Amino acid sequence: MQRVSVGFVQNVTRITLAARHARTRGLECFEGPAYRCRVSAMEEEAPARRPRLVLPLASAAVLVAFSSGGLGMFIQLFLANERGASPFLISAVSSLGSVGVLVGSYFWGRLSDRAGRRLFLIITAAGVAASIAVLIPLPGNEVIVATAFARAFMDIGFASMSLAMISAASGSAGRARGMSYNSSARSLGFALGAMAAGVLLEKLGYRSGFAVMAVLPMIGAALLLRLPREEAPVAQPRQVAWRALREAGLTRLYIATILRQFGANGAFALLYVYMDGLGISPILMGTVSSLNTLTQVVALVAFGWLADRVGRQRVFLFGFGMATLLPCVLAASRNVAMMALSYVILGISFSSLYIGSTAHIGDRVPLERQGTMLGLFEMARGLGGLLGPLLAGALVPAVGFQGMFLSMAGVSGVGFFLVLNERFPFPGHGAPKPDVPPAAVDGGST
Repeated sequence: MQRVSVGFVQNVTRITLAARHARTRGLECFEGPAYRCRVSAMEEEAPARRPRLVLPLASAAVLVAFSSGGLGMFIQLFLANERGASPFLISAVSSLGSVGVLVGSYFWGRLSDRAGRRLFLIITAAGVAASIAVLIPLPGNEVIVATAFARAFMDIGFASMSLAMISAASGSAGRARGMSYNSSARSLGFALGAMAAGVLLEKLGYRSGFAVMAVLPMIGAALLLRLPREEAPVAQPRQVAWRALREAGLTRLYIATILRQFGANGAFALLYVYMDGLGISPILMGTVSSLNTLTQVVALVAFGWLADRVGRQRVFLFGFGMATLLPCVLAASRNVAMMALSYVILGISFSSLYIGSTAHIGDRVPLERQGTMLGLFEMARGLGGLLGPLLAGALVPAVGFQGMFLSMAGVSGVGFFLVLNERFPFPGHGAPKPDVPPAAVDGGST
């Protein structure tokens, strides 16, 4: 009798653990001889639904990113050469953009989880177009600076909701690849926009150039009309963001992301000034800097493939490690070849870290909270990107460029060791197989 009771308790415990894990992963559980969990309808339909999402989203991502990638040069040169603006005013464009990323990433993520993503993707793409169209009449400096916030606010919403839509429509075995296609398309758009900006400026001038860049996101918004309609989102109780991170086991990953972005943005904040001091011409600077996004086009897809095969943790740990190495390479750089190597390392580091992390987040949080948590990830990146350049600007007069680069390496290194020492419960693809209870995979930890 005692033996039967012990077996009964063990079986009930297995069912409870499986049900608890299923609720956090969007699975439906039912009792049966094998006590198995059945993947929800959305995950079962993922192979059929994902291609219908990837093509319109990737096409729109190229067009939206093209405008965002080329606009920075337009605005900086217009303010400096046509308006004689001060360096502080020009730098305020970047600062307000970072604030737009911080606010927009979390706002759009929360909103899309409650009201669906298709409509808001169209609104954000059209919003990017509208924020650029305001520049066509060549308004006052205060308007130009203010549009940086609106454009970043809309652009980060488009980026985070695109990833959330693909993640929610993908099974765990193919999530990283699906997300990598969209991220690679976005990087391609940035690279093309940066390379075409000079040609557009020379051939068309500021006013017509702004008009072209405003039209492209509108075309992207029209392409998004081809997205399939979504099911109504499942209503979820409100939850404090950091509590949700802790419950999903993602706190260290998000803190490490802040530190990595802090180090990377700090190291690159004054890099054009550093290259100018080395005697590198502006033409070579533009060519070398484009290697970052060009590397991402290929690396994002490659790491997406790897993340689905060797596991998310290995992929993003590699990215955090490369991020720590990067400022050290910058500190040793004395010529164009070393600078080119630095930008290639940056592209590889970002690609592996971004794809591995976002796929891991998609595995760890419920489908109906994908937008919120991926938006919070972008918010973490934006916070690090806002703080890093401030410290870098304060360090250079005190310790020089080499000292600043090594300090940024130290900050990134702290982030690397945070995730290196973290125990991520689900190896491999980042989630246990649907037919295996969690207790059989990781000892029942959550």
